[in-house]
Amino acid sequence: QVQLAESGGGSVQAGGSLSLSCAASRYTYSTYCMGWFRQTPGKEREGVAVIPKDGTTTYADSVKGRFTISRDNAKNTLYLQMNSLKPEDTAMYYCAAKPASWLSGSLSCYPDFGEYRNWGQGTQVTVSS
Repeated sequence: QVQLAESGGGSVQAGGSLSLSCAASRYTYSTYCMGWFRQTPGKEREGVAVIPKDGTTTYADSVKGRFTISRDNAKNTLYLQMNSLKPEDTAMYYCAAKPASWLSGSLSCYPDFGEYRNWGQGTQVTVSS
């Protein structure tokens, strides 16, 4: 099974920053597209940012210009740098993955939030005003 382990959550004041990390196995990292989702109590999980294998990134409108998704191939780790945090960013953040497909001559995924079904345990982010 796909195993993902998030870390880096915490509590910060509005305007502050946090950096989340997601460690994956070498197999998962090399054959799966990955991204970040978040969920608040009683709400459905929503996409935050994804980074397909071709390097294309997609962000939710609510985080564009503030969050940056990246990955370190040598460490098999996905990151989410979150700047200018707002109280509405408070949520449990989940690392997510899905199998890559052969697209445009490379193993990749469409740059959207669809069909991510493998999840880590989550890391809590709390932003106070």
